[in-house]
Amino acid sequence: MTRIVSRFPLPPMSLGTERHLTVHSYGDPDATPKAYLQGGLHAGELAGPLALHHLIRRLDAGEDEILGHIMIVPIANPIGQSQVMRGTMAGRFAESDGSNFNRGFPDIAQEVAEAVRGGLTGDAAANTVLMREAIGDVLADRAGMAATEIDYLRITLMRLACDADLALDLHCEEEGLVHLYVDTLNWPDASDIARLLDSRVTLLTNPTAAMSFDEAMTAPWRKLEGEGLDSGCLTATVELRGAADVGDALAEEDADRLYRILQSRGVVAGGEEIGAEEIGTDDEAPMRAVPVEGMDRIVAPTPGIISFRVPLGTEVTAGQPIADLIDPTADDPAEGRIELTAACDGLLYARRIQRFAHTGATVAKVASSRPVTATSSHLTD
Repeated sequence: MTRIVSRFPLPPMSLGTERHLTVHSYGDPDATPKAYLQGGLHAGELAGPLALHHLIRRLDAGEDEILGHIMIVPIANPIGQSQVMRGTMAGRFAESDGSNFNRGFPDIAQEVAEAVRGGLTGDAAANTVLMREAIGDVLADRAGMAATEIDYLRITLMRLACDADLALDLHCEEEGLVHLYVDTLNWPDASDIARLLDSRVTLLTNPTAAMSFDEAMTAPWRKLEGEGLDSGCLTATVELRGAADVGDALAEEDADRLYRILQSRGVVAGGEEIGAEEIGTDDEAPMRAVPVEGMDRIVAPTPGIISFRVPLGTEVTAGQPIADLIDPTADDPAEGRIELTAACDGLLYARRIQRFAHTGATVAKVASSRPVTATSSHLTD
């Protein structure tokens, strides 16, 4: 099937500049189900864009019929792509205002609720159509009022994805295992995605004030949960390992896994060939899914050089030393070392790639089945 490439311009913020989003589409735009995939919202996280490059090549090969509609945005943040400082892309935070590119998406839940209440019926499919129309209308109004290029970018990404049945936002850690962030509203419905991606852990989220892309996409559906609605857009944040794992071999593997997700979700033909051993069954032991409050962030109490004691993927226990933090300027070398320990039993799934930590820096992350923090406030960074 022919791929259509579209470009959506962003409003220029200075003279003589212009940026745009490049979107690759397959299938009838009115066909369902629709899948939306984006990468590089944190512009320097390149595992997602490279995986989507290989997914596009796979779809172009035309192995299987496209039954629905697929929309792919390989580079979801051309603003961050332009923030190159002395050879290094600084694409997580905006230079213009310091905001995190994957925070501050508009919360339109209340506006959508007001627009559809009174029109909802006992027909879940009709309710989904009504919701998507209302979300699209609200976002169109917001686009006309966008004050900055970044605001317009965030709204445009939501407009591209708002009528999707499945939306995947691809990121990566500094060093990490494959893992997901999924709203509790969409679990265990997303468990097949976790299995097909070979995710080691899924962090289950609830509403916060952060308004990441996945939270903003889910918020309208959560607002009206229980009013004759299904979850109309299953949105997940996918962390594809670490920044140093970017390369064709792993990207091809990830593209193959994304392709199988499209098949299993009925967007591409061939889903019936995916066996239960890949997507799992209700009789199997549950996936490792833990509350996001179970994320134990091991932080540096002082500056120092990091020497890790255990590799990624280690099952650790509460109190176990994870790393040493070393101050080579200490008068007594014996006193220039601090043990950094896990606060709980769990899986060490992410680490800092730089081997120096400033005070307060996250050195490693452990996923625990019990809450470690009171809230999800750490997702605001």
